[in-house]
Amino acid sequence: MQVPIYENILKSNDYLAEENQDLFNRERVFVVGILGSPGAGKTTLLEKTISALKNVNLRPAVLVGDLATSRDAERIQQHGIPCAQLTTGGACHLEAQQVNKALKDFDLKTIDILFIENVGNLVCPTGFKLGEHIRTVVFSIPEGDEKVEKYPATFQKADCIILNKIDYLTLQSFDVEKPKREAYALNPDLVWINCSCATGEGIEEWINYLKTAREKRLNENG
Repeated sequence: MQVPIYENILKSNDYLAEENQDLFNRERVFVVGILGSPGAGKTTLLEKTISALKNVNLRPAVLVGDLATSRDAERIQQHGIPCAQLTTGGACHLEAQQVNKALKDFDLKTIDILFIENVGNLVCPTGFKLGEHIRTVVFSIPEGDEKVEKYPATFQKADCIILNKIDYLTLQSFDVEKPKREAYALNPDLVWINCSCATGEGIEEWINYLKTAREKRLNENG
């Protein structure tokens, strides 16, 4: 009996996710979902992204999901942009309904790009759409080069993959081509970016990708 119940939950969530995306489209807000394990560098990447977007006159906002505490949201708020915290209280993923309620904290007319940082997890968030336009998966050199092999569904549904902490390559045995090859086998259309928030490598490429993806989506929606 558990499978039909789970399927009904997903269908209900997908319906709400479509409503969210319809709202984003009407308000011309480009929405980026961010997935990754704890410690992958999601929040640090967002901090670097926020600074870079200000330089290209794009107004960001962030919705942060966590099991507990508001530490990540507090870090983002220090950059002076709209930010809201969603604390799940133990749930391992965000759902579309939670995102919809949190949107009341934002004036969407003042936002160009909204980032939704999901709970640190590469399993549970995969099946739950939130209304995002693109989904980015962040993983890092210290996590090892078997992430794609272990979590294929997550990487298959990604639009962009960021291999973070690329500067750690000198300290750890990591075959960059292995996960990259496996990811493209699952999804030939994805974008792969090697990144280091410490050195700045890949940040400009990431920003250019966001600008291009946003413009394409806005043109599609008229």
